[in-house]
Amino acid sequence: MTEKDLTDRKFYRAGEESRFADESPERTPQTMHPAYKLAFRDTEFLLRDELRPVRFQLELLKPEMLLDEARVGSTMVMYGSARIPSPEQAQAKIDAAKDGSEYEQKVAANLAAKAKYYHEAYKLARLVSEKAIIENGKRQFVVTTGGGPSIMEAGNRGASDAGGESIGLNIVLPHEQAPNGYVTPYLSLNFHYFALRKMHFLLRARAVAVFPGGFGTFDEFFELLTLIQTGKMKPIPILLFGKDFWTRVVDFEAIAEEGTIAKSDLDLFQWCETAEEAWCHIADFYELPDN
Repeated sequence: MTEKDLTDRKFYRAGEESRFADESPERTPQTMHPAYKLAFRDTEFLLRDELRPVRFQLELLKPEMLLDEARVGSTMVMYGSARIPSPEQAQAKIDAAKDGSEYEQKVAANLAAKAKYYHEAYKLARLVSEKAIIENGKRQFVVTTGGGPSIMEAGNRGASDAGGESIGLNIVLPHEQAPNGYVTPYLSLNFHYFALRKMHFLLRARAVAVFPGGFGTFDEFFELLTLIQTGKMKPIPILLFGKDFWTRVVDFEAIAEEGTIAKSDLDLFQWCETAEEAWCHIADFYELPDN
């Protein structure tokens, strides 16, 4: 290309400009002062309160661009507890609590009893990943979790064991929190803002499986219901695993009887107990072939 080429780039890329700045031989009080740093390389500047809107935009753009580049067309999202043990760990949890209080023993037994949902989450993720549906050149129903332990680990693990890739949307927390070892590394994303993380859970979601969980699972589940109930989001299959758990902790029928939701709102989700049952709901909703 020549300087007269109409399609040649006329300005240096930001990466090149950064290199020029690093290679500058000048070391003076002016060049060494933080004020002289390129704005996009000045971490202290980017972390100022006034830059929050910019950080919001970055957390929206980075995952969106990476998932586009990875040809992720749609996702199957899995919500659930970070505390439910795998079937292999269930007895160990009970044993660890045997010298504890009656309450601690009861909690351990209740969590161990839910180990079956770790197994079903694993099976669902594996089943969906084995189907490896491609449409318009993009991968569909890519398993997506919060990237953490327990139910989230089960989802990423199931996809990995099926030879598939899966997404983990982690979030920075005051206590230690790291991606489980089954998340595909280049699809392992980290967030500062819960709001942006929850947005990315649903931007590509074409089905959501909700397993027993705590405040985080409730938050994600009820926000999803609200978005569809209010018409802000088109309906998608919402697969609610563990009817005994959910009807014990949330009286859905009572909410409808009180008149604060419509009876028809209870049709926004489908009860499930097995991975096969969940996939049938998804396949029926999208009229997918059985095989």
